[in-house]
Amino acid sequence: MNYRKILIALFLSFSIYSVNGQKPITAVIGAFSNEVKLLEDSLKNKKTVVIKGIRFMTGKLRDKKVVIALTGVGKVNAAMTTTLILSQWKPQRVIFTGIAGGLNPSLQPGDLVIATSTIQHDYGVELSSGFEGQPTHNPIDYSLNPHYFKADSSLLSIAKAVHSGVSFQSVGKNERKPNVISGIIATGDVFVNSQERSNELIKNFRADAIEMEGAAVAQVCYHFQTPCLVIRSISDNANADAHKDIRNFEGVAAYNSANLVLRILQEIK
Repeated sequence: MNYRKILIALFLSFSIYSVNGQKPITAVIGAFSNEVKLLEDSLKNKKTVVIKGIRFMTGKLRDKKVVIALTGVGKVNAAMTTTLILSQWKPQRVIFTGIAGGLNPSLQPGDLVIATSTIQHDYGVELSSGFEGQPTHNPIDYSLNPHYFKADSSLLSIAKAVHSGVSFQSVGKNERKPNVISGIIATGDVFVNSQERSNELIKNFRADAIEMEGAAVAQVCYHFQTPCLVIRSISDNANADAHKDIRNFEGVAAYNSANLVLRILQEIK
């Protein structure tokens, strides 16, 4: 029997348990209030913590300790709030939940995309021939980060396994049941309201959905070596009607994404 390996495993288990004197905790974050409303309403043993003016809520969801936060819209806000939550609570994992514009032609409002990877579509260089996307850099040694930040394999597996058993809100007069796919989510500091731009994002990044925070959160988690998963539900199709559709479908999309998060938390061991 290898006693050294056993001692190391016990030490790591104790270290995870004893961070901040509490059991392992999961961070669940969204950009704005609708995206985490279901989660906050379901939270037990609520406690509010304010750091640098940002409100965090701790408690239990599905009998799991969680900390919930609103990042605010955009990559900088998302990265700042994620850094605070990772530094303060040292969570075992981070799950981002919210709405997105659908790029994949098969997606309709209310459908969900579980990110296999995320990418920043607006990071790169403008050339005379057009925009060329590039990987971000590590802030310490300036080495290249991955161009696509892969989702944590364990969280991804759980999400894929449980989504079929989730009761999502139906959409439209025909009560259409939402579909769930796995795919690439592209992130940028822009609300896409153009079919032409959507086509470019599909061509250049193979993206299935577009939003404004996910890849920034994934980059911070990559640097902190913290497992991360991004889940989005479609509020519009990032076309000329996106600004109208988001008002109509934002609520159901936000609910469906958060509802999947609740089911994932239930399965986490």
